[in-house]
Amino acid sequence: MKSFEAKPWILPQPVLIIGTYDKDGKPNAMNAAWGGQWDMREIMISLGSHATTDNLALNPEFTVAFANVETMVAADYVGIVSGRNVPDKVEKTGWTIEKAPHVNAPVFTDFPLTMECRVAQKIDETATGYYMVAEIVNVLCKEEYLAEDGYPNVEKMGLITFDPVHHNYIQLGNSVGNAFSIGKQLK
Repeated sequence: MKSFEAKPWILPQPVLIIGTYDKDGKPNAMNAAWGGQWDMREIMISLGSHATTDNLALNPEFTVAFANVETMVAADYVGIVSGRNVPDKVEKTGWTIEKAPHVNAPVFTDFPLTMECRVAQKIDETATGYYMVAEIVNVLCKEEYLAEDGYPNVEKMGLITFDPVHHNYIQLGNSVGNAFSIGKQLK
């Protein structure tokens, strides 16, 4: 095996779009890749200092949308352009925006799956950012991405993952086995 120094290569890394309102109620969005499930009802996201963290200091409620192939270009755009420097960056995406039903934050309805969240804890907060633990208040899924059982069908969504090794986006693929079941073959 080839050896590499320590790298931030946990795979896959979701492409998360964080939606907040600024002090005037204007929607903002940022792309965050370093996040994941923290607990059954909580997520964790590593945040630098951004317009989003300014907004969260005023209002701890936000949304997290999962990017897919259809939203990839605009999702990348909101990650490379700062809301502090480009105040109309969300308008340039062309996304449809609604107010979230359970939190005071925007929902970008172009995305297949969105979590409504509330900041529960900030860890190691400094001027350069913090680790945010957030409560999942509600999950929204576009009806076209529901399976026959009424739950989200992840395979239909065309979700993308960030490849931190080569700085690419990769589309997630097909189901290859049933979790908590396929391993029973070795019993």
